Amino acid sequence: MDLEILKIASNTENSKILKNYTRFSKLKNPICGDEMNISIKIVNKKIKDFGYQCKSCIYCQASVSLLSRKTINKSIIKIKNLLEIAINYFDNKRSFPNEWSIFNKIFLEKNVSRKECLVLPFKTLSKALENLNDQK
Repeated sequence: MDLEILKIASNTENSKILKNYTRFSKLKNPICGDEMNISIKIVNKKIKDFGYQCKSCIYCQASVSLLSRKTINKSIIKIKNLLEIAINYFDNKRSFPNEWSIFNKIFLEKNVSRKECLVLPFKTLSKALENLNDQK
């Protein structure tokens, strides 16, 4: 087990239920059964608060912990770009741009067997952001 993954996963400051969320999504990994709930509050086309709950492995927990912390106060446009990079990361094998380089700590070639665990939070957030054109 990678100590960096454990360290990142241990930060659970956003593991919470948002009462005043504007978007919500829930997904389940069909391969292993990991479950992910994400609720976000969007104000002025930026994520202002992010809450998650998961029943998942340590890789998924590390991924959602990092995602929750790094997307707060970021624009939806930038976040959608991040989501596309992460979801396709292991297929495209391109690293994250400087703004999102922290994700290179968990998206490693040695973790390819945990691909679905790592991308579940990104897919869940992507689902929450679907059809967002009219959202303020």
